[in-house]
Amino acid sequence: MSNKQMPSISVFFPAYNDAGTITSMVITSLLTLRELTDDYEVIIINDGSQDHTPQVLDELARVYPDEVRVIHHEQNKGYGGALRSGFSAASKEWIFYTDGDAQYDPQELKNLALLANDEVDFINGWKIERNDPLHRIIIGRIYQYIIKIAFGLKLRDVDCDFRLMRGEVFDKVNLTSDSGVICVELMKKVQDAGFRLAETPVHHFHRAYGKSQFFNFSRLARVARDLSGLWWRLVIKKDDQQSPQPDRPAPPTSNAANSSTT
Repeated sequence: MSNKQMPSISVFFPAYNDAGTITSMVITSLLTLRELTDDYEVIIINDGSQDHTPQVLDELARVYPDEVRVIHHEQNKGYGGALRSGFSAASKEWIFYTDGDAQYDPQELKNLALLANDEVDFINGWKIERNDPLHRIIIGRIYQYIIKIAFGLKLRDVDCDFRLMRGEVFDKVNLTSDSGVICVELMKKVQDAGFRLAETPVHHFHRAYGKSQFFNFSRLARVARDLSGLWWRLVIKKDDQQSPQPDRPAPPTSNAANSSTT
């Protein structure tokens, strides 16, 4: 495999009103992937964006027809819905995702790739320092504390959306959440299924464009409701033995497959 570290990687970005950042994220990820493997793809899930994200993404697919695929949700399906679309669309041996808002640096995928070996199934980033407004930092710390205790999670950072995992994880793990609590669902099911987890620090940057869709006061009630329902299903009922995700597709073979709508 020459000096390339990885056999094959799917990178995907959930994007909602990220027109100001998604281009740099995609191009940086392409440059990074070319250092890691000869077999890769980049997928962007446009989750019903109301700005000019759809046009930006279609242009990226036109410029990089063999490397970039776009999936358009006509209606917003929520963060969980966007992630589930990304996991289902990914076709390579390893899957990496991070958000399209540029609060993480795709170049740091190389740090996660260094930990990918036969003894590891899932590499989770943890934020060295959270660069957010004070109220989000406070909410985030409380959230982390509650989640770790309630769900028995042993990882350092539950809500660091900078993750690399084997595609075969989804032979056992089926995700159902539509909201941001999908990250808790993912990590709980991965841990309970016995997958081997590694963690590594990553940098977290100030949001330069757009606004958070998860940690804000108007959404706290919904988050609490969704978490309560998830806790009841996974901790009390232990209802995590569900059928796996649908079979993941092979990569598209023609330029016409580079943009789709669901």
